[in-house]
Amino acid sequence: MPAELEQRLDDLRAQASDRIPMRELFALAKAFPAASLADTERLLDGPTHEHKVVAVSLMDFRARRKKIDDDERRALYELYRRRHDRIDTWDLVDRAAPHVVGGWLHPRPRAPLDELAASEHWYERRTAIVATWYFIRLGETADTFRIGATLAHDPVELVQKAVGGWVREAGKRDGAALRALLDAHAATMPRTALRYAVEQLPAEEKAHYLGLRGH
Repeated sequence: MPAELEQRLDDLRAQASDRIPMRELFALAKAFPAASLADTERLLDGPTHEHKVVAVSLMDFRARRKKIDDDERRALYELYRRRHDRIDTWDLVDRAAPHVVGGWLHPRPRAPLDELAASEHWYERRTAIVATWYFIRLGETADTFRIGATLAHDPVELVQKAVGGWVREAGKRDGAALRALLDAHAATMPRTALRYAVEQLPAEEKAHYLGLRGH
């Protein structure tokens, strides 16, 4: 990785009494827009969580650039998929999946989302639903509800929270599709996912769906 970036990260770690604030790690990544993908991968292999936060932030900032071309977008996506073993906490997934994964797949077939949703690794399943945020913000919700239905009974709470939160956001744009998913799954889906999903429904509907789940 660039020597200056590494030194500044070491300085931040030395100065921090506990954890380095995320805003400082994001700012550090933003200060090195020319960092190569090889540098980014070396950061992913770094010894601390902070190294990985900077790495996925570099990926996210690059994927958000207006002038990014398909070759670079594909390379970011391939790096994310190839090194998903290092993108293995909820915050790392949420930082990069929407623009790196969702941004690459938006004009392309969405089958990779289904592959991720079928993974044995919970963080890959979380990527499958979180990546659809890129589509939601453009008013496209079908993939969110499809992946949400696939993961509606996921056993891992960090996936349950993402499923509930993302179908809730998609439901702001397509309430009928949200209600169809809830009609099909509310009685059996984990209560954590259900509570997130119904959070912004009218009180009477919220009580109805929570009542279907019981205790």
